[in-house]
Amino acid sequence: MNNLDQRTALEQAARKRIKDSHALDGDIDRLTHFYRGWASSYELDVGRDGYCGPMIVAELAGTVQTAYLASQRPAIAILDAGCGTGLVGVELKRLGFQLIDGIDLSEEMVKEARGTGVYRHVQGDVDLNGPLSDYSSASYDITVCCGVFTLGHIRPDALRELARVTRPNGFIIVSTRKSYAETTSFEDEVRRLQDARVLVTAQCLNDGKYIAEEGAHYWVFKVPDRACAETEQ
Repeated sequence: MNNLDQRTALEQAARKRIKDSHALDGDIDRLTHFYRGWASSYELDVGRDGYCGPMIVAELAGTVQTAYLASQRPAIAILDAGCGTGLVGVELKRLGFQLIDGIDLSEEMVKEARGTGVYRHVQGDVDLNGPLSDYSSASYDITVCCGVFTLGHIRPDALRELARVTRPNGFIIVSTRKSYAETTSFEDEVRRLQDARVLVTAQCLNDGKYIAEEGAHYWVFKVPDRACAETEQ
């Protein structure tokens, strides 16, 4: 096998593993088992497939901080929800953020993230489909969630908990693969949460670059000031 054939075979194998991850139906046991075996080669696989979502999400966090938040980047508390091996955290640190916490379902992925040295705290065995009981309300200035609202992983209603742990006037930045947005009730959930004044959509970048075979939508949500919302009512 020559070098080109070998590279093609590696790219095809990487894409198969990515595709296989989308068929796990959000089942905790299946996800845990799958990522236990994938953690060591995950970054190589997504890198071969041109994964640029982490860079875009981090850049959006930088833009939000510059445009809307009074504190400088070293003082901004960020939760990286579904941090995986730490790809988003590395990009955030590159942009000058320092107070970064990470959570993920997979202990093996978290071990890789911890090894980057960019996180203040990283916790594994956290199911984003359930309540984030270890995290107080209004704890973070920005919550980011990249590559998690994708087929086979978490439900759209997980967005409510991300809003809960984000401070009033803080922001949530989320990527949704196009296939996820088209086949789930994500946009319906966004409308429900907006009607309930849990969050408001500040921006949505449609059909952005994400991974070689598919783009994504990038959402920027603002968590309203509850006191102001109650006054308006």
